[in-house]
Amino acid sequence: LVKSQLLAYPLSLENKNIPFTLLDNSENAIYEAQSGLLTSDGKKLNPIYHSAKTSYVLNSDEKQLAVDLNWQSPEGLHVTKTYIFTPNSYKIDVSYKMTNNGNTTWSGHAYSQLIRTGTPPESAGDSHYTYFGAAISAPDKHYNKIKFSSMLKEPVSQNVTGGWVAMIQHYFVTAWVPNKDSQEHFYSKANKANDLYTVGTLSPKFTVAPGQTISTSNMVLYSGPAIAKNLEAVAPNLRLTIDYGWLWFISNIIFWLMQKIYSFVGNWGWSIVLVTVVIKAVFYKLSAKSYKSMAAMKRLQPKIAILKDRFGSDKQQLSKATMELYRKEKVNPLGGCLPILVQIPVFIALYWVIVESVQLRQAPFIFWIHDLSLKDPFYVLPVIMGLTMFVQQKISPPPPDPVQAKVMLLLPVVFTVFFLQFPAGLVLYWIVNNSISISQQWFMMRKYGDMKNFRKIEKEKKNKEKNKKT
Repeated sequence: LVKSQLLAYPLSLENKNIPFTLLDNSENAIYEAQSGLLTSDGKKLNPIYHSAKTSYVLNSDEKQLAVDLNWQSPEGLHVTKTYIFTPNSYKIDVSYKMTNNGNTTWSGHAYSQLIRTGTPPESAGDSHYTYFGAAISAPDKHYNKIKFSSMLKEPVSQNVTGGWVAMIQHYFVTAWVPNKDSQEHFYSKANKANDLYTVGTLSPKFTVAPGQTISTSNMVLYSGPAIAKNLEAVAPNLRLTIDYGWLWFISNIIFWLMQKIYSFVGNWGWSIVLVTVVIKAVFYKLSAKSYKSMAAMKRLQPKIAILKDRFGSDKQQLSKATMELYRKEKVNPLGGCLPILVQIPVFIALYWVIVESVQLRQAPFIFWIHDLSLKDPFYVLPVIMGLTMFVQQKISPPPPDPVQAKVMLLLPVVFTVFFLQFPAGLVLYWIVNNSISISQQWFMMRKYGDMKNFRKIEKEKKNKEKNKKT
């Protein structure tokens, strides 16, 4: 198979009428799914197949389309290679039927391999931070990346029962899946001079005696978008080619929730907004404790200022007195860091959801945001995000160290520059997250920030605890 175009996936927003090309045999971007027969001594058969028709169409009312390719060797081996296509599916079944009309026994193997150039084609999209290369799956290791560079150093050579081989690029995957009960030989090849890399599978040896007809078990080829439910239906662990990284378990939950919300709202941008609201609701109590601690810290700023005047440049005594003040007032100076620490794993997990999920490819939000998987073309969202960070800092207690306080003031600027190249969907999450945090923090500051009000609340709390014990 030398060319396939995915009709449901436009090349780009600017070229909506041009389908995305996955398999290709152009001069600069070779990417083929090859399958064939080898003799028992490893020689490749090079048959010229013939078909009943020159073109085939799978109609919408048909359950499948079988395309038979026929060839007979000079020695009398008749081979029928069959491709079976299924509607609304990126899965293709490939099988062989062989009849020996000759006088000698034929024995050999069936092979299936993926071969491609080692440079992503331009049509692969923005894939700088995503994996581009091969992968194999085996019972002892369900997902094993095989980088093209490692093929040069140490080619793959192992016997596997119940696995698959694949080539992966941003949003799309092509995989050969042999029969789950067949012990296959997985291999890889690398040709640095031609920039060609191969990963494949070789079947066990089979024999066709004179007058005998045999059929090989089906090989399944999947070539299409990396959608979890599609991949799960083809082979176990094939969904792992959607690589969410080491926080995959959080990413799976986030994407599941996003998909559920999307089924109601019909917009991935609003889905991100609502998922953010849900995440903030889940961590509400944890955040509330942290913001309470931050409010208490802000309440202590006048006392800390007095300590600074008292001890001057004696940092050791100032630190000791400050820690004593925290102990006396029962304030945890690190309590305000907790919301940020909690957000980091969720942020990383959501980043990979937005980067890896083909559903967000070319997904619009509102106004000028036409693709949530790409950066904001006018950089409006990163600027808004920087402003929300600045507001959040202004209502937070400053660090006791003046140098640290100045560094913290620069963070909104640094993060704004850093986020300029981030996917718009990720920046949208950070804006919503910051906005909710500002509202929650403002409420906590008003509730606990005033000394008199703080003591009143603490007294009421102690009375309630005392009454419960009574």
